[in-house]
Amino acid sequence: MSKKFKSSKNQSKRRRTVLLILFSPIIVLVIVGIYSNKPQQPQPEKPLIPEEYIPIYFAAEEKFEVPWYLLAAIHRVETIFSSMDPMLSPVGAEGHMQFMPCTFVGWSHPTCTDLGQGNIPEDEKINPKVIAKYNGYGIDANGDGKADPWDIEDAIFSAANYLAKSGAADGDIRKAIFAYNHSDQYVEDVMYYVDLYKNLKKEQ
Repeated sequence: MSKKFKSSKNQSKRRRTVLLILFSPIIVLVIVGIYSNKPQQPQPEKPLIPEEYIPIYFAAEEKFEVPWYLLAAIHRVETIFSSMDPMLSPVGAEGHMQFMPCTFVGWSHPTCTDLGQGNIPEDEKINPKVIAKYNGYGIDANGDGKADPWDIEDAIFSAANYLAKSGAADGDIRKAIFAYNHSDQYVEDVMYYVDLYKNLKKEQ
């Protein structure tokens, strides 16, 4: 084989190697692009309302005649279904449904003034007898001897109790929401979820 022919062959081989190096990334990108454009499998939708809370809403609805979806809407607006951490507002509202201590225990408690944070001893905050004495809205929903705004059942039943006495049991939902939080914007925020949830089947 002549040196000239051998040199030409080597140059041709080098050109093919260079072209392969240059165009390999483009080929890979084209292949990846083809597969990435394939329709993805749809992700399952998350439930609008966490399933574990729904039976509690229904039970509270049955006892206090307050629509379950109103309880769900307030739970959503107040603590995003108990996902906020901590569930304690800057003004002192506590627990899953954000009760002010004086609203939960009763405004006739001797320490209750102003916004309702009060200076209520912790053992009195959850004592059903103390709550009954001061005409509070706290409810012992699960029969454990405590009415606790940090207990999900107690909190939802207490909210239902408050809303029922504020007009929701008579169908005046907007009035009840405004009583829960004296803000027109709050009423609209809650009503958004009321309208969303009331069209859901109870089983979702």
